[in-house]
Amino acid sequence: MSVNNRANEISSFIVMDVLERAQELTAAGREIIHLEIGEPDFATPEVITEAAIKAMADGHTHYTHSLGIKELREAVADHYEERYGVVVDPARVLVTAGTSTAMLLLFSALLESGQEIIISDPHYACYDNFINFVGGVPIRVPVRAEEGFQFRPAEIEAAMSPRTRGIFINSPSNPTGQVISAETLAAIADMAPGQSGGPCVISDEIYHGLVYEGREHSILEYTDNAFVLDGFSKRYAMCGWRLGYMIVPPNYIRPLQKMHQNFAICAPSVSQWAGVAALRHAWPEVARMRSVYDTRRKRLIHGLRELGFRIPVEPKGAFYIFTSCAHLDPDDYKLAFDILEKTGVAVAPGRDFGPSGHGFLRFSYCNSLENIERALEHLNDYLFRYYPETIQSTSK
Repeated sequence: MSVNNRANEISSFIVMDVLERAQELTAAGREIIHLEIGEPDFATPEVITEAAIKAMADGHTHYTHSLGIKELREAVADHYEERYGVVVDPARVLVTAGTSTAMLLLFSALLESGQEIIISDPHYACYDNFINFVGGVPIRVPVRAEEGFQFRPAEIEAAMSPRTRGIFINSPSNPTGQVISAETLAAIADMAPGQSGGPCVISDEIYHGLVYEGREHSILEYTDNAFVLDGFSKRYAMCGWRLGYMIVPPNYIRPLQKMHQNFAICAPSVSQWAGVAALRHAWPEVARMRSVYDTRRKRLIHGLRELGFRIPVEPKGAFYIFTSCAHLDPDDYKLAFDILEKTGVAVAPGRDFGPSGHGFLRFSYCNSLENIERALEHLNDYLFRYYPETIQSTSK
């Protein structure tokens, strides 16, 4: 039996390849320090787990409304009004099993074959695959290290065509950790004025709440002609709960709901009640985790620079540092796996995040300060052994 081209040609998520090789090494008795994966190392805040336990005790273990429970959709709407000053009708909120499910539904509803979505380069590794899988075409617009990995609105406009259906943004960004300015968001919103058949803005806001300098803005502050993707995995340390949502224009909610009914029925019921507690009561814990991430961020930036890694602009959000490794080896894929095998430090190769990621490595600081210090020591030993000229030039 043959596998169709769509399934055969999808690229792997290389970060997961690194993680799975690291797990094999762990099973063989090696000690691994994980700086490759964007998964919070904190336990889910107690106020959230208690809400889940209560939901189970109260019998909330059945199918829910396909859009999500009313209480969670109202909590999402309240969150956007309190944090961003925008009014969201809860009827425009669709709760899903994580933002990955939301993306697959969204692009299935938005794109006909051959239609285009503009994305940054580099970008989150899976964006291309979601767009390609439903027959769309990702159009990459470079964001350059020397310019702080920021979009140039004029280059977005130049990349648009009659086939453009959306401009996809991610702020704070994975993998660069950069935050799009209010001025740039406003300029992008102006490119999607909302006329029938024209482009929209798709905003992945999953790292909101994890900003260390300045503040993040929602695209909904600038336009209603937008799709917002968000979830609970990152800021609430809820990766395994598989809970996300999207806020969509009114004419899209019923088609997306019907797709969700058919393909997933609903998001996990217990996770939804946990999400209500997260939005209503967990912000003090989010602030505490953010403070710890910030300490780690500063230490890892300093340590990597001491080892000679080039960080042209410090990340201001999320929990990643995207640094050039071309002075060691332009083949970031080979280098990442070599570092893993020889040091036990797992990092992500930059090519996973698009063509402009070649020659970069992504370091995650979702690990303890103690483990970050040990990882820096292992990297220092690795460089002394295999790239001594870079250590010598750095120390001069």
